[in-house]
Amino acid sequence: MAPIKSERKQRSDLRQLWRSIDALLGRGRVPSCDAIGPTGFHRAFDGKVNGVRSLTADAPPPTFTPVTPGFSLSDFRPLTTDDVVAAVRQLPDKHSASDPVPTDPLKDNVYLLAPFLVTLFNRCLSLGSVPSSFKAAYVTPLLKKSDLDLADPKSYRPIANLPVLSKLLERLVARQLLNYLNVSKLLPERQSAYRAIPLH
Repeated sequence: MAPIKSERKQRSDLRQLWRSIDALLGRGRVPSCDAIGPTGFHRAFDGKVNGVRSLTADAPPPTFTPVTPGFSLSDFRPLTTDDVVAAVRQLPDKHSASDPVPTDPLKDNVYLLAPFLVTLFNRCLSLGSVPSSFKAAYVTPLLKKSDLDLADPKSYRPIANLPVLSKLLERLVARQLLNYLNVSKLLPERQSAYRAIPLH
């Protein structure tokens, strides 16, 4: 366990070093304009969503590839403690402000917490529902380009930061879903962008 923690600490220290260098050189994220406020950002981001909906309102209905006979996905496979432990170890070290426990303690105590997480996640899969806290995100406005107008809400894009447990469950579900899509050959072979790959 010590080498894993030491390696994680080294990666964290290296990231902090680059953040410090970026700050000293004036690089990195540009803070949003205080004059806009949450309501202004909310209105601008809502406008973007409504714009996309209006542009795609007349789009033809989607087409679906028929499933190969013998393949179906009617239920997700129940998760095991090993599934959760492996997924937790692969989590990035960052966490959301909504997380009751930062990612580092979660990783350090994964063997104690995994049985409880397995029970929670399997309950979510069997009910087809997740806790409302899993769907609440902290939204941070980030400037698209450094030369854009800081006082214009349209110059920013929203970055949603979900709780780490929400992303953990999402990874575990995506692993099963992608396995099914690959085995049943439902992914286009000539797709050149956003290619779905198995999450190891």
